[in-house]
Amino acid sequence: MQYACLVYIDTDAMAKLSREQGTKLTDDTIDFDHALKQEGHLIFARPLQPPDTAVTVRVRNGRTATTDGPFVETKEFLGGFFLIEARDLNEAIRLAEASPIAPFASIEIRPFLEQTHSHTGATRPRM
Repeated sequence: MQYACLVYIDTDAMAKLSREQGTKLTDDTIDFDHALKQEGHLIFARPLQPPDTAVTVRVRNGRTATTDGPFVETKEFLGGFFLIEARDLNEAIRLAEASPIAPFASIEIRPFLEQTHSHTGATRPRM
């Protein structure tokens, strides 16, 4: 099964890291991603820019509205994600808890929803 692991960064925990600790955490997470890839688990991983770089798009009644910056002030923010292949939810949990970012974040694990086109039976394109 495929799972999205959504990484919600704890801003307080990250703020306590020294510059050297932050650099080591970055290096460790890159190494972790490479190890997951070599083991056949990683589909894709990427950190995100901070919430203040975001734009929210809403289309209502045919009108588009955009809002700059974070939508809600919160102690945690979506800081990145990794997409994995795992036998089941238990293996996905084991993989997520091994991530070097886990002590500084909450990782939400969600299985992908498979959908098919109602007329053609086609699924969404794969990476």
